[in-house]
Amino acid sequence: MKYSTFEELPVWKAAIQFALKVFEFTNKADFRGLGDTKNQLERAALSISNNIAEGFERGTTKDLINFLYFSRGSAGESRSILRLCESVPRFANFKFEISSLINQATGISKQLHGWIDSLKDSKIKGVKYFNQRTKQQAAKSKEDEEFDRQMAEFRKELEQKLKQQDIDNAKARAVSAGE
Repeated sequence: MKYSTFEELPVWKAAIQFALKVFEFTNKADFRGLGDTKNQLERAALSISNNIAEGFERGTTKDLINFLYFSRGSAGESRSILRLCESVPRFANFKFEISSLINQATGISKQLHGWIDSLKDSKIKGVKYFNQRTKQQAAKSKEDEEFDRQMAEFRKELEQKLKQQDIDNAKARAVSAGE
């Protein structure tokens, strides 16, 4: 599926939901005495969706991949801070919430990893480079792939017909020999 805006991306939506849940958590929990941990967690969580958006808007596959890696890094940073929170006694009442946030961040990281892998295999350099010539090349490539698919299907059908014909001929010879 093609997306025309980053707001349509399922991983961006998941990152926004994650950031909102992080803000709910940091609003309830007592971070006093832990330095800048609360702000760092909030910034890392927000950075996930922001990097997805910025990379998407850059217009090149290379930039998008770089920003998706930044986004994965922020998801990892969020998980690391949440793991720290897990081990702080004052957050004992938040174990389930912290675990849920870690799972969300892990899921986002996995989605980003899958997207990055698919982009690495892409021949398209990005919409910034998508002009009339590249559109024609992409259309031609798609036509060629469809032709190859149809030919493979035709070849398979023909082979099946030839096999059936050989079977029918063998049966006919056997009947003729038995007369």
